[in-house]
Amino acid sequence: MAPILELVDFHYYYGNIHSVKGIDLYVNEGDMVTLIGANGAGKTTTLQSISGLTKPRGIRGKILFQGKEIQGMGGNRIASLGILQSLEGRHVFSKLTVEENLTIGAYLRKDTKSIKEDMKDVYRRFPRLEERKWQLAGTLSGGEQQMLAMGRALMGKPKLMLLDEPSMGLAPLIVKEIFVAVKDINKDGTTILFVEQNSKIALATAHRGYVMQTGEIVIHDTCENLSNNEDVKRVYLGG
Repeated sequence: MAPILELVDFHYYYGNIHSVKGIDLYVNEGDMVTLIGANGAGKTTTLQSISGLTKPRGIRGKILFQGKEIQGMGGNRIASLGILQSLEGRHVFSKLTVEENLTIGAYLRKDTKSIKEDMKDVYRRFPRLEERKWQLAGTLSGGEQQMLAMGRALMGKPKLMLLDEPSMGLAPLIVKEIFVAVKDINKDGTTILFVEQNSKIALATAHRGYVMQTGEIVIHDTCENLSNNEDVKRVYLGG
């Protein structure tokens, strides 16, 4: 069976800067895959190229979603295909309520009854959001804003959910809570590709991982094997 997502000899250029250098990557339906590596390795650029948030003229190579080329498409078009991203830094609409933020996540959908059911499902996953549903998003804690960003992406009914640095700036207990939710979302059938600076929790969560270094993928393996790889342990896991 063909992967739901595949990058083939994918490059990205910021002007003359060659940010991503000919990577090959795939994600199967139902899979959970992580991209790890140091800051500046090209991880976020890769995610944003998949979701249509980079400039099309910087792209070389192919991005295939469900077998069709999507490289260079606009973000709205890609979202309508079923690829939704929770951005690094959350980017919630701070002057709107929690519920208004979630409603915006479903803006491409017409199935009103299903939207209401999915809203209930988001509140089931993140009870704190329901407690604060009429609160302005800008007044939430960092962890609550991350829950909201993920919930907003879920409201678009993603076939593929992209998460960029979900643990950034969060306390360890909240990070654990966020990744329990990530696992549950995947177990319920949503395919996930995520970038994460905390390599230890990334490899403990995902099924497979890619290690990026200066725009290239240098290792790809199961997360179990990556966790036991001496080079990975030394450089990324503090061991």
